Amino acid sequence: MKLFNICSLLMSSMFAYSASVQLNDHDWYFWFPLYACACGVNLVHWKTSSKNITGYAAKEALLLGISMFVKVVIEDFVSGTAGFCSLNLMERVVREKIGSGLVVISMILHLKASLVQRDPKQRKNKKLARLVDFGEMLNFS
Repeated sequence: MKLFNICSLLMSSMFAYSASVQLNDHDWYFWFPLYACACGVNLVHWKTSSKNITGYAAKEALLLGISMFVKVVIEDFVSGTAGFCSLNLMERVVREKIGSGLVVISMILHLKASLVQRDPKQRKNKKLARLVDFGEMLNFS
Protein backbone atom coordinates (compact mmCIF):
# COMPACT_ATOMS: atom_id res chain seq x y z
CA MET A 1 0.00 0.00 0.00
CA LYS A 2 2.99 2.33 0.24
CA LEU A 3 3.09 2.70 -3.53
CA PHE A 4 -0.61 3.52 -3.59
CA ASN A 5 -0.09 6.11 -0.81
CA ILE A 6 2.75 7.74 -2.75
CA CYS A 7 0.63 7.79 -5.91
CA SER A 8 -2.25 9.33 -3.94
CA LEU A 9 0.03 12.12 -2.74
CA LEU A 10 1.30 12.78 -6.26
CA MET A 11 -2.19 12.72 -7.75
CA SER A 12 -3.51 15.04 -5.06
CA SER A 13 -0.80 17.59 -5.86
CA MET A 14 -1.54 17.28 -9.59
CA PHE A 15 -5.29 17.74 -9.02
CA ALA A 16 -4.63 20.70 -6.69
CA TYR A 17 -2.58 22.37 -9.41
CA SER A 18 -5.28 21.58 -11.98
CA ALA A 19 -7.94 23.10 -9.73
CA SER A 20 -5.89 26.25 -9.20
CA VAL A 21 -5.43 26.95 -12.90
CA GLN A 22 -9.16 26.55 -13.60
CA LEU A 23 -10.06 29.81 -11.90
CA ASN A 24 -9.36 31.85 -15.03
CA ASP A 25 -11.36 29.52 -17.28
CA HIS A 26 -14.78 30.46 -18.65
CA ASP A 27 -16.41 27.31 -17.22
CA TRP A 28 -14.44 27.05 -14.00
CA TYR A 29 -17.58 26.18 -12.03
CA PHE A 30 -17.55 22.74 -13.70
CA TRP A 31 -13.85 21.96 -13.46
CA PHE A 32 -12.82 23.44 -10.12
CA PRO A 33 -15.16 21.19 -8.05
CA LEU A 34 -14.11 18.14 -10.07
CA TYR A 35 -10.39 18.64 -9.50
CA ALA A 36 -10.84 19.84 -5.91
CA CYS A 37 -12.89 16.77 -5.00
CA ALA A 38 -10.37 14.45 -6.67
CA CYS A 39 -7.57 16.23 -4.80
CA GLY A 40 -9.44 15.84 -1.53
CA VAL A 41 -10.08 12.12 -2.03
CA ASN A 42 -6.42 11.47 -2.83
CA LEU A 43 -5.20 13.65 0.03
CA VAL A 44 -7.50 12.06 2.62
CA HIS A 45 -6.45 8.60 1.45
CA TRP A 46 -2.79 9.52 1.74
CA LYS A 47 -3.17 11.03 5.21
CA THR A 48 -5.51 8.54 6.87
CA SER A 49 -5.35 5.41 4.68
CA SER A 50 -9.03 4.91 5.54
CA LYS A 51 -10.98 3.95 2.47
CA ASN A 52 -14.34 4.25 4.24
CA ILE A 53 -13.96 8.02 4.54
CA THR A 54 -13.27 8.54 0.86
CA GLY A 55 -15.96 6.19 -0.50
CA TYR A 56 -18.80 8.70 -0.86
CA ALA A 57 -16.59 11.49 -2.19
CA ALA A 58 -14.92 9.10 -4.64
CA LYS A 59 -18.32 8.01 -5.99
CA GLU A 60 -19.40 11.62 -6.42
CA ALA A 61 -16.13 12.56 -8.12
CA LEU A 62 -16.43 9.51 -10.37
CA LEU A 63 -19.92 10.50 -11.49
CA LEU A 64 -18.85 14.10 -12.00
CA GLY A 65 -15.75 12.98 -13.92
CA ILE A 66 -17.78 10.71 -16.20
CA SER A 67 -20.30 13.45 -16.89
CA MET A 68 -17.56 15.97 -17.66
CA PHE A 69 -15.81 13.47 -19.93
CA VAL A 70 -19.06 12.90 -21.85
CA LYS A 71 -19.64 16.68 -22.03
CA VAL A 72 -16.19 17.26 -23.51
CA VAL A 73 -16.49 14.38 -26.00
CA ILE A 74 -19.86 15.67 -27.20
CA GLU A 75 -18.52 19.23 -27.40
CA ASP A 76 -15.55 18.00 -29.43
CA PHE A 77 -17.77 15.93 -31.73
CA VAL A 78 -20.16 18.82 -32.38
CA SER A 79 -17.42 21.38 -33.01
CA GLY A 80 -15.09 18.95 -34.80
CA THR A 81 -12.13 20.50 -33.03
CA ALA A 82 -9.72 17.66 -32.38
CA GLY A 83 -11.25 14.21 -32.69
CA PHE A 84 -11.72 11.53 -30.05
CA CYS A 85 -8.22 10.03 -30.16
CA SER A 86 -6.36 13.31 -30.59
CA LEU A 87 -3.52 14.07 -28.19
CA ASN A 88 -2.94 17.63 -29.40
CA LEU A 89 -2.62 19.41 -26.05
CA MET A 90 -2.90 22.79 -27.74
CA GLU A 91 -6.66 22.15 -27.91
CA ARG A 92 -8.72 22.90 -24.80
CA VAL A 93 -11.07 19.96 -25.33
CA VAL A 94 -8.17 17.50 -25.42
CA ARG A 95 -6.76 18.84 -22.14
CA GLU A 96 -10.20 18.67 -20.53
CA LYS A 97 -10.75 15.15 -21.85
CA ILE A 98 -7.43 13.96 -20.41
CA GLY A 99 -8.08 15.70 -17.08
CA SER A 100 -11.54 14.23 -16.62
CA GLY A 101 -10.22 10.83 -17.71
CA LEU A 102 -7.51 10.99 -15.04
CA VAL A 103 -10.11 11.83 -12.41
CA VAL A 104 -12.24 8.86 -13.51
CA ILE A 105 -9.29 6.46 -13.42
CA SER A 106 -8.14 7.74 -10.02
CA MET A 107 -11.60 7.38 -8.49
CA ILE A 108 -12.02 3.86 -9.91
CA LEU A 109 -8.71 2.92 -8.26
CA HIS A 110 -9.83 4.35 -4.93
CA LEU A 111 -13.18 2.56 -5.08
CA LYS A 112 -11.51 -0.74 -5.94
CA ALA A 113 -9.09 -0.28 -3.03
CA SER A 114 -11.94 0.44 -0.62
CA LEU A 115 -13.79 -2.64 -1.87
CA VAL A 116 -10.78 -4.84 -1.13
CA GLN A 117 -10.41 -3.41 2.37
CA ARG A 118 -14.10 -3.69 3.32
CA ASP A 119 -15.03 -7.06 1.81
CA PRO A 120 -13.58 -9.95 3.85
CA LYS A 121 -13.97 -12.31 0.89
CA GLN A 122 -11.85 -9.97 -1.24
CA ARG A 123 -9.24 -9.68 1.52
CA LYS A 124 -8.73 -13.45 1.50
CA ASN A 125 -7.91 -13.30 -2.19
CA LYS A 126 -4.14 -12.83 -1.98
CA LYS A 127 -3.75 -12.22 -5.72
CA LEU A 128 -6.20 -9.30 -5.62
CA ALA A 129 -4.53 -7.92 -2.49
CA ARG A 130 -1.16 -8.10 -4.24
CA LEU A 131 -2.59 -6.28 -7.26
CA VAL A 132 -3.84 -3.53 -4.96
CA ASP A 133 -0.42 -3.26 -3.31
CA PHE A 134 1.29 -2.78 -6.66
CA GLY A 135 -1.32 -0.37 -8.06
CA GLU A 136 -2.69 -2.76 -10.67
CA MET A 137 -6.31 -2.62 -9.54
CA LEU A 138 -7.89 -2.23 -12.94
CA ASN A 139 -7.90 -6.00 -13.39
CA PHE A 140 -11.68 -6.45 -13.69
CA SER A 141 -11.63 -10.24 -13.97
